[in-house]
Order: sequence, then structure tokens, then C-alpha cells
Amino acid sequence: MKSILKLVALTLILTFVISCKDDDDSPTTKSLTLNLEGLDELGDNFVYEGWLIVNGSPVSTGTFTNVTFPQTFTVGIADLNAATKFVLSIEPVNDTDPMPSNTKILAGDFSGETAMVSTMLVGDFSTSAGKYILATPTNGSNNDENSGIWFLDPSSGTPVAGLDLPTLPVGWIYEGWVVIDGKPVTTGKFSNVSATDDFNGYSDVMPLPSPNGADGFFPGEDFLLQAPSGLNFPVNLANGTAVISVEPMPDNSTMPFTLKPLTSMIPSDATDHTVYNMSKNLGSLPSGSVSK
Repeated sequence: MKSILKLVALTLILTFVISCKDDDDSPTTKSLTLNLEGLDELGDNFVYEGWLIVNGSPVSTGTFTNVTFPQTFTVGIADLNAATKFVLSIEPVNDTDPMPSNTKILAGDFSGETAMVSTMLVGDFSTSAGKYILATPTNGSNNDENSGIWFLDPSSGTPVAGLDLPTLPVGWIYEGWVVIDGKPVTTGKFSNVSATDDFNGYSDVMPLPSPNGADGFFPGEDFLLQAPSGLNFPVNLANGTAVISVEPMPDNSTMPFTLKPLTSMIPSDATDHTVYNMSKNLGSLPSGSVSK
């Protein structure tokens, strides 16, 4: 009888020990794989950071600068199993804020083990449209009219906004560009398509018209003065490329960001005050998948 009791006791002890060992060996982390496309490198001062949304709160999955994918990150298994969404933000290097910045570029809800991510949280650009003319209203004459671009439509007799774009969330702003001899040159940043933008560094001294009252004119620029290195102004913009980009705030670069929802090849025989259409460039918008 004593032998049987000893055997039972030993069995219970071994079962407890094995159970404890199994608990100790249980994994506490799990891999998260990012398979993204369309992201640009951010330069020296910014990084991308991934976030899991767990019970409504963000949990960092780590930062990266390399935009070659797939990439795998090790995260807490409990957080990963409970995550309902993945978000990718742009953060300053050595960021001390434990929360995501306002500049969130990709997001998607998990369906099972995978989240398909897109730029929809930045804006829905599927119905975006644009028009522009070549003109130089700041030189007060009819000279060099092909040396300026303005995102407006005067075809009704009264100028109206030439851009139809979604309102951007905090952390993003639009910027106009013309590619001249292969070099992107800014026309200025803006958030209101019916207002003057924030830049006139290449324009002449004549004030812009104010058809919109206090909002002034429309986004655009005359390329008449103070040309950047490698270019000469005035310049004929025919055969260049017009671009509307979406830029992070703060901006990571003096070059156009990867989000370029509208573009247009300016015709080689372009004439001033003729309305030209822009085309959607949705292939420039990053996307991808995130897998648990």
C-alpha cells in the first residue's frame, strides 16, 4: 500500500514539474512580417515605425529605414494576438514621444492573420482631378508666359480651382512641382486648392490677382527669378512634367515625396492660358500586407 502511495505521489510531483517546465517554455514573442511596396527612403532625420492597435492603444513594433521587403519584426505574442489594426507612421530619429506621430502613411485592419494596408487614412485619391494653365501673372506683361504654371481653370471666364483633392489629415500637406530638365522644382505647399500657396521665391514683383478675396489666387508659381543651381529662368515649361505630391509635415526632404496622386506631361507645343488636364497617378501610392 505504501509503495502505491509513493508511486502516486511521485507521479503527481513529476506532473507538476513537467507542467511548470511547459509553462516556462511557452513562447512570449512572435514574428510580424511586413511586405510593403512603394515606400521611399526617408533620409537621415526620419524613420518608419510600425504600430499594432491593441484594445484601442498603439504598441510599437519597431522602426526601420530600409525599404526593401519583406522584413520581419519580433513582437509580444499577447499584443500580436490581440491586435486589430496595423499602422505605419513617419517619426523623427531619436524620437522620445512613445506615441505615433500625426504623419501616418499606411494602415489596415487585421482579417485573420493578415492586414492589407493602404494610404486611405491619408486620403481617398480615387476621384482626384487636376487642371492647370501656363501663365506668368507676376511679371505684369505678356512676356515669358510659358514660364509659369497655375493650378486653376479660367474656361468659364472667371478663374476657379483647377484641383479636386481630398482634405488631408494633420501631418500632411500638398505641394506642387514642375520637373524642368529632369529637376523637380517646387511651386509651393498648400492645403487649400482655392488659395495662394506658401511660396513665391521664383516669381516677379507684381502682386497676384485676388479673385478669392482674402484667400488670394490659386496654387502655382512663375519661374522668372532666382533659378536654382543648374537651371536658368525664365524657362519654357513645355515638355516638362507637372506634379502634385502629398508631403509629410515636418517634411523629410526637399524632393517630392512618394505620394504623387496627380501628374501631367506638359505638351511640347503647350501654349499659355490653355487649360491642360492632369492624370491620376495612383500607382505611386504605397500598399502591401502585414502578417502575424
